Amino acid sequence: MLKLYYAPGTISIAVAIALEEANLAFDPVKVDFKTAEQTLPDYLAINAKGRVPALVLEDGMVLTETGALLDYIAAVAPDANLVPSAPAQAAHMRSAMYYLASTMHIAHAHKMRGSRWADNQSSFDDMQAKVPQTMATCAAYVEDQILRGDFVLGDRFSIADPYLFVVCNWLEGDNVNVSNYPKIQKFMTGMETRASVRTIREKAML
Repeated sequence: MLKLYYAPGTISIAVAIALEEANLAFDPVKVDFKTAEQTLPDYLAINAKGRVPALVLEDGMVLTETGALLDYIAAVAPDANLVPSAPAQAAHMRSAMYYLASTMHIAHAHKMRGSRWADNQSSFDDMQAKVPQTMATCAAYVEDQILRGDFVLGDRFSIADPYLFVVCNWLEGDNVNVSNYPKIQKFMTGMETRASVRTIREKAML
């Protein structure tokens, strides 16, 4: 069975939702960030980056990075139709995922992970103070350019949607008023009705 190393509320939950969507059985293994378990030798032996997610395959191979894991899930469960066959649609889907990874996730991380980029407390304070503005800017981009309907691809679900759902779950905590973004608000409400998200919530992973 697949084994997913995750931490509640982190981007690793996008992978858990996708696994549920693909009907792939997996064993969830919680990594306790409160005790910095991700920095200990046992976990570093699984993922040397000290981050989640990490997906251990049945043969013991370990895969990391959210976008790669989502693509893997779509590839091994083609009947779930999680990636469109049309090249332009697939490109838009991945451009959304790359934006979330390279821009919006980084903007969010400035709130509590400033030590990745600076050393002084004053720098951490500046980064943290900027988060509501940068995340609001990201939300506006998602609203205007990424969401093309109920989902990233309009009327069809794809691997970009669990990714977007988890990242947008961070907005309120980053002092961004989601009601200012009606398309995001509708998307989030719709995602909450999906069996995959309900299952992950029942497991207290999200």
